[in-house]
Amino acid sequence: MSLWSKLFGGGTAEPAPEPAKAEDYKGFSIRPEPIKDGGQHRVAARIEKTVGGTLRSHYLIRADTTGSADEAASISLAKARQVIDEQGEALFD
Repeated sequence: MSLWSKLFGGGTAEPAPEPAKAEDYKGFSIRPEPIKDGGQHRVAARIEKTVGGTLRSHYLIRADTTGSADEAASISLAKARQVIDEQGEALFD
């Protein structure tokens, strides 16, 4: 791809991946949000919970990468569950 195509958006566009389904875990909502990083997908997730009437969010981004978006989403869910087990609501402090 030429420099001009990169700058002005030419070339073929990749279809956007389907958003992963949220999972409820111990009162928290986990939404895997893998980040495309070159030819790999970085492990990342959003953890949410309503605390005191306010929706609180925590973004989990790991250095781990994998070749598949589905695999990255699966690992993201597992890592988010682990963080919830370790920190609970202290995650939002």
